[in-house]
Amino acid sequence: MSGILVIIEQRAGRITRNSLEAITAGLFLKREAPTVMGVARTASAIVIAPIAGPALNELTGLGLDQIIVVEHPLLERYTADGYVAALYQLLQTEKPAYVVLPHTYQVRDYAPALAARCGQVLISDVVAIGDGPVFTRQLMQGRLNGAYKHEGDGPCFISVQAGAFRAASQGAQHAALTPTATFAPTLDATQIRTSPGEPFRASSQTVDLASAQLIVSVGRGIKDAANMPLIQALATALGAELAASRPICDAGWLPMERQVGSSGQTVAPKLYLAVGISGAIQHLVGIKGSQCVVAINKDPHAPILEIADYAIVGDLFEIVPALTEAINAARQ
Repeated sequence: MSGILVIIEQRAGRITRNSLEAITAGLFLKREAPTVMGVARTASAIVIAPIAGPALNELTGLGLDQIIVVEHPLLERYTADGYVAALYQLLQTEKPAYVVLPHTYQVRDYAPALAARCGQVLISDVVAIGDGPVFTRQLMQGRLNGAYKHEGDGPCFISVQAGAFRAASQGAQHAALTPTATFAPTLDATQIRTSPGEPFRASSQTVDLASAQLIVSVGRGIKDAANMPLIQALATALGAELAASRPICDAGWLPMERQVGSSGQTVAPKLYLAVGISGAIQHLVGIKGSQCVVAINKDPHAPILEIADYAIVGDLFEIVPALTEAINAARQ
């Protein structure tokens, strides 16, 4: 048991960002122990068919050793029964040391049953991996960290929280084509106890915060919808996209498509300027990919100040207009 299998999800023929983050976690595990008892450790992506060519191309050049496509007509539409049965057969063949999954609604539906079928438990919602390896999960809405270590002979199952790892990207050092193999499980229609419905379709988004390089985000510190133009002026001065924490979008002050966090969009800009955002864990996981975080908050103990690269403690109603004015003056 030396391999690492990363279970991939795809939407509309594209690999999901959460899956690319799971690949990063899988490659980290490989780097931590490149050999096991003299055997080279491998990292493979597992894709449940059908899969289009563009999606396969997205998995090439990431540093994976192999892509395994699981094919069967009963897997063309998702069912927990089908996925558990097919993946269990694959695991019996591959005998991996680790199974890494993105922490999504679909994974939460079938992964616990898959782990139980293997006589294991699922270490879910992992936010960090340390030496050992030791897996960190957050408890009590991020107030505590729990450290978990796998023991036993079976594979270790983990799911990684969205935004906890930077999404894997293609690089010149992995330019060679990644070998692809297929696996055909033995499935019967009687094993599928549920009938799949139409897949959930989110409303189309006119704002793609995930690709924005500059983001100004606002939280409850703005106090009232009438004060929103203050933040818009700052975003305009910077040439940045305007975003918000969940309470602002729940209140209808900005559309839901501008929400950042675990239940909104996960972002990775060069600059994330957080104004009046305290920093609940659900928001922080959505900005972990940011290269630079600047936080403006009057509370010196706000959680977001602990992760910010630059912290400004003070009244946003004084700081934001002065900052906007300074930026406009510098750009003239």
